[in-house]
Amino acid sequence: MSSSISERIAVIRASLPDSVRLIAVSKQVPTALIREAYAAGIRDFGENRIQETASKQSELQDLSDITWHLIGNLQSNKAKKALELFDWIHSVDNLQITQRLDTLAQQIGVSPQVCLQVKILPDANKSGWMVPDLLADLAALNQCKNLQIQGLMTIPPCGLADAEILNVFNSTNKLAKAIESQNWSNITMQHLSMGMSGDYQLAVQAGATIVRLGTILFGERT
Repeated sequence: MSSSISERIAVIRASLPDSVRLIAVSKQVPTALIREAYAAGIRDFGENRIQETASKQSELQDLSDITWHLIGNLQSNKAKKALELFDWIHSVDNLQITQRLDTLAQQIGVSPQVCLQVKILPDANKSGWMVPDLLADLAALNQCKNLQIQGLMTIPPCGLADAEILNVFNSTNKLAKAIESQNWSNITMQHLSMGMSGDYQLAVQAGATIVRLGTILFGERT
């Protein structure tokens, strides 16, 4: 990558509709590069490890308007720390972890934004609800009143053709609309967190409101 981070951010932002929020996935990225992205206007950063995020936040305390997004798998024993570190949790992938987050959120007095991770297609390498299971859990999820359930997150299986990826994203959008139409008191479907460096344009085409871009901004991680 010959262009600078700021140039790459400018190009990608110009290609995104105003309605789409850009999260810079900064896992394994040094804080100096996060500062570059911040200087180029990025305020949303995505991480997947608790310890790494805590260290970065300590180094970046002067950048007080960053919004931190957890985009990786969350283990139950890390749930409390995740609530202390992150404003958004995109990878809430089962009822048990949702209920644990809800209990802890009440205890520590936070109200995080949450996306429910769904698998449109079976995928042994990804966590998340299969669609029938998510629909069956909605009534219980609606009781998690200390969480702000904002929408769905999905990651297509590896190796799909573009048409198949687009179908996954469109199906996720359709599912969100179906859930929204049920008029739950504590579940809204305002956001679709979908699309990464290799497929974000397809995700935007299918109605993504949040894209999570790492490699295309920062280059390959070692």
